Amino acid sequence: MITDSYGRIINYLRLAVTDRCNLRCTYCMPKNGLDWLPRKELMTYEEMLRICSLLVKMGVEKIRITGGEPFVRKDLMPFLQELSAINGLQELTLTTNGLLTAPFVPELKGLGIKTVNLSLDTLDERRFRQISRRDGLDKVLKTLETLLLFGIAVKINAVVMADHNIEDIIPLARLTKTHPISVRFIEEMPFNGGSHTVSLKWDYLRILQHIREHFPDMQKVSDTPHATSFNYHIPGHQGNIGIIAAYSRTFCGSCNRLRITPTGVLRTCLYDAGILNLKDVMRNNGSDEDLHKRVTDAILKKPSDGWEAQQLLAQQKLEHQSMATIGG
Repeated sequence: MITDSYGRIINYLRLAVTDRCNLRCTYCMPKNGLDWLPRKELMTYEEMLRICSLLVKMGVEKIRITGGEPFVRKDLMPFLQELSAINGLQELTLTTNGLLTAPFVPELKGLGIKTVNLSLDTLDERRFRQISRRDGLDKVLKTLETLLLFGIAVKINAVVMADHNIEDIIPLARLTKTHPISVRFIEEMPFNGGSHTVSLKWDYLRILQHIREHFPDMQKVSDTPHATSFNYHIPGHQGNIGIIAAYSRTFCGSCNRLRITPTGVLRTCLYDAGILNLKDVMRNNGSDEDLHKRVTDAILKKPSDGWEAQQLLAQQKLEHQSMATIGG
């Protein structure tokens, strides 16, 4: 097992395979997009497999593939095939915006992927276009339909943004009546790679209050260990509601996660700047023993929570990056 200096067991890796995305969501990147990383700066699939194999040997049990949008990277499916074969890996899953995903769902099912997180902030075409600066709601809904058809559990991730999609909270919550899904409402975070300020007018408590006003009989259900969401069930509904205090950071005390960016930077907290570039270690002929030691040392420096990580970021006079470059 890998443990940090606070005794938290680290067994979950979020691996970003690309910074590129086919949407331009307002909460993730500036209007004109980002300067995409040159391919040589990205980790190769071989490098990713090497570090994932090592981390599984060290105790990582679950890997989530993120981006950017994972399916914009060429040859993703052969990579997932090799990743799923790592001895000791108990769970492989991914987060996607759903635009390119539907045709690959049968293969995902064949790999044993049981859960997919689907980003969906609105059910309205006009607001989808305003938030993502692209069209494609029909494709996302097709992916949702296909995932459910193949028996893959779906968690919908909806970022709640004042003056953007508040009117979508209840329609999204109503999806749980007829669909066996989890709809999770996420506090907005300062990760769009620009001068983006976060309004906490809609923090997790207000989101909860708003949903309760429409579903007063909604009941709290048990949260799983290391859960980032407070979870609820509306009687008579097939699915559940989750609320993620991503900016309030109420769940840091049980954090079991690591992140690796597309360039190989290990981040022990979403709000830190990253303290170890694994790609550079590998390309400088670092051994597995060296990687093991460096990762262990980095985890021992994991901050107690996201607020401490943000203070350290400010001391270094660094700004928050885009979620696409961090790994969503």
